[in-house]
Amino acid sequence: MVRHSQRLHAPRHAVAPRPAATVLLLRDSTDPDKPGIEVLMTRRSATASFAPGAYVFPGGGIDSADHQVHAMAKRRPGQSDLHLTQAIAAIRESFEELGVLLARHKNGSAVRHAEVDALDRKKPLFPQCEAQGWTLDTERVFVLAHWVTDRDLPKRFDVPFLVAPMPDGQVPVADESEQFEPVWVRPCDALERHKARQFFMIFPTIRTLERLTPFNSVQAVLDACAQDESPLWTSCPRAGTLAGKEVRYMEDEPPFGELALVCPDGQMDHALDWQHQEPVRLTRNVQRLTAGNPGVMTGPGTNTYIVGDPATGHIVIDPGPDEPEHIDRIWRAAGGDIRNIVCTHSHPDHFPGAPTLAALCESAGKPRPPILGLPSAPTARAASEFTPDRTIEDGERLVLQGTSAQGEVVHTLQSVHTPGHAANHVCLVLEEDGLLFSGDHVLNGSTTVIDPPDGNMGDYLDSLDRLTQLCAQYQIDFILPAHGHVLGDIRLGNENPYGQPDGGAHAAIAHLKAHRLKREAKVAKAMQAIPDGSMDDWVKIAYDDVPDRLWPVAKRSMLAHVEHIQSMGGFNA
Repeated sequence: MVRHSQRLHAPRHAVAPRPAATVLLLRDSTDPDKPGIEVLMTRRSATASFAPGAYVFPGGGIDSADHQVHAMAKRRPGQSDLHLTQAIAAIRESFEELGVLLARHKNGSAVRHAEVDALDRKKPLFPQCEAQGWTLDTERVFVLAHWVTDRDLPKRFDVPFLVAPMPDGQVPVADESEQFEPVWVRPCDALERHKARQFFMIFPTIRTLERLTPFNSVQAVLDACAQDESPLWTSCPRAGTLAGKEVRYMEDEPPFGELALVCPDGQMDHALDWQHQEPVRLTRNVQRLTAGNPGVMTGPGTNTYIVGDPATGHIVIDPGPDEPEHIDRIWRAAGGDIRNIVCTHSHPDHFPGAPTLAALCESAGKPRPPILGLPSAPTARAASEFTPDRTIEDGERLVLQGTSAQGEVVHTLQSVHTPGHAANHVCLVLEEDGLLFSGDHVLNGSTTVIDPPDGNMGDYLDSLDRLTQLCAQYQIDFILPAHGHVLGDIRLGNENPYGQPDGGAHAAIAHLKAHRLKREAKVAKAMQAIPDGSMDDWVKIAYDDVPDRLWPVAKRSMLAHVEHIQSMGGFNA
């Protein structure tokens, strides 16, 4: 866990979220030219205190009365008290805002539009239903998602997004005070209209509609939600800026972890643009400078990390390609005080700049920093041949120490040998702050290529297990990869809706390993389907979810999977 003294921002307390409920009323499209589901949306008042003028789903805060009328509600098996209360609140809100009521007579038949229309929408709903002998049809209301409003906003809600089929024969009529212009729209059409700036929506609405687009019927949505009574996803988004504009991301999107590290309390003060001119400060003792070598294999470029501060000096991790401007920027970002240069491995986008950087320090009158790493193995390609000044030992600690105005300062980087992507791959753990510098072993936005003979899938998976152990030992929440944004604050499952680190780097590694093993199962299936097949035959099956233009690269990792399967006594053609 990052020390408070190394955080960029002082802690701030986000506004406590208010319990609320929202319901997506669904129906199947009857237009043969536009098949799929339609969802009922309305436009909020232009003077509303939250999301003014936005198209939304009906909903609002949970009232005390919603907790008190469980006896009036029809509960399905497995529906918890909390979910029942939320469903009751959603039914009440849809009645108050749109005049739509999910309720049934004593004989089980649905209430009709004329009966609902005869009720007074300005009076409490529940006494009116009780007088009619109606039961709230909460058993048809399911939890789709769980959203918690972003930490930076002044008004926040803790709200389930519920789904229910639109009652037959009822017609929505807006209350013309909170909601206006009820409209039935397919998720894909709403998204297109929003993109064209014709249908304003806020972030959770957009993401919810995006995740509804694959469903082709209302029943398919309800069936998915009914599987275990849990939300299909849970999110408390994070915000930053991109090209000077506000952007928001969910937990499964690449920038989320970086925002969690830099702005943990929603400070909204971090630019996510990839640029190569200036270092990006991630903590007080960690800067990232991205080399100007973007590409298919390098993403936005190779990340060079500069660890330390003026009081302790610095350690540079992966100086990248031998590009003079990039090397000069590294030297300037470190104030010319570089104590060690560490290369995580010897691929040509990581180590060639090391000698030039060391020489620059020396020419400026500073001691020449040693270049540390593991020598390349005989299996390395010619462009990856590398001999460090000194071999870094497994478990070796590189200590930066000094005295600042705040007192004694220590930054300790521990070396961890992690063969797999390359035979000489090393990761580093910043022990005091629980940060993992993963080189190419763990990436953000893509999976690491394992290219035999220098790459080995068995070693790669074993190294992932070792990193998992270190994550627990040092409470590592964040991974700083050589390509892409910081990884972290990722959850597996639906627990902890506030998006605080829950497993952190451990969860990211677990997700990565599960992905690798799933891919390996597909490779084994391909080998069994075509026993005498070639790599070209197998890649079509094992990587059918990957664009064929990427198959030449995919085949390199597939060979590593094939060798791993065979090493364990698996299929051998």
